[in-house]
Amino acid sequence: MAMTGSTWRYRWAYRQNERRQRVFRAADEAWRWRDEELRRLRTLAEDFGGSADAGAGLPIELDPGETVCWVLPAAQLVEVRRATVLPAPELTVALRPGPLRNRRPDGIRIADTGIAVITNRRLVLLGGRGRRDWAYGKMTGLAHDSRAPVTLIQVLDRRRASGLLLPAEAAADFRFKLSVAFADAIEQREAVLAQLDEALAEHAQRKPLRPAVLTPAQARLTGFVRGGARAVAVAAGIALLVPTALILAAPSAPSDSIRTEVAAATAATSAISATSAAATRAAAAMAGSPAPTPIGAPHLCGAPTNPLGYGFCAGDPVRKPAAEVCDWFDCVPGFWAGRGYLVQCGNSSVSLAGGSPRACGQHGGVQRAFRAPGPTAGVSPPGT
Repeated sequence: MAMTGSTWRYRWAYRQNERRQRVFRAADEAWRWRDEELRRLRTLAEDFGGSADAGAGLPIELDPGETVCWVLPAAQLVEVRRATVLPAPELTVALRPGPLRNRRPDGIRIADTGIAVITNRRLVLLGGRGRRDWAYGKMTGLAHDSRAPVTLIQVLDRRRASGLLLPAEAAADFRFKLSVAFADAIEQREAVLAQLDEALAEHAQRKPLRPAVLTPAQARLTGFVRGGARAVAVAAGIALLVPTALILAAPSAPSDSIRTEVAAATAATSAISATSAAATRAAAAMAGSPAPTPIGAPHLCGAPTNPLGYGFCAGDPVRKPAAEVCDWFDCVPGFWAGRGYLVQCGNSSVSLAGGSPRACGQHGGVQRAFRAPGPTAGVSPPGT
């Protein structure tokens, strides 16, 4: 096999492929875990039910046709100290519950402790001081605390709201099953199943794509410098500041020694700028495209500094970015598989899937679209 470059090119390709595969494996593992969780909830909602035998041994008398669906042996009855109006019960199920802390919110008191039971007709607390029922047909309000494992319920035959304080690790399962039981009691279980089917379809569209394998021939000269293109740009910027700093620090009548230092710094700046320009031209020549002209950061409307002219100012969307775009930006895995325009994701990486609902799906969503001041003719992706 013919050699395509020196040793550093192979090292560059190896490191880039290792990094891309590592990012992909982490994203794929998270996606698979979420997919299994959604499918578990979908199966649970479809098969959710119970039996009269499940209530055997419990001090509860079931009505004809009533079945026990879920039991939690450790729950606390809470009551709201002041009269309040809770939002009407909804059929929306929480598919991404946030973390909860084992705490009692202000304004409620613990009235009893016992066993929580969900049936197909009601929620029941079998406490040491008696029994508390919340019939689904009488529920007028329902609220789940977003920070504490507390669920409050209002019913027609009681003026004040009351509910349950559960262990934090059991709250999400309790809330989901209560929502399904309530939906089934009012003959709206299909609405819950439709939500889960929609969530599964959206999640399937976010499945991470395996990144393309980079070859040594795709390495750029900036990969030979530690820190890459950003290090070259930072070094050039620092060098440009040296003459200005020396002039501002000098007295009104600079001495010969200061003039000599300024001249030396200016010469060094010119040398670094020439070296940076030469490296850029060489990288462009390797890609078979003309060397881009560096564009200063003030002209990019807040976009990262780059010599390609891609910024957030007015212009055309960048649909065919230059081949060296990933030398100046942090490209997402599978960047060249995109079939849209260049966008910045929420985690500052860039994607070529602008215009697609899947763009930046695993990277914080789309933030802004990059634009070029002129026609966006660019180099086609490597290998095309």
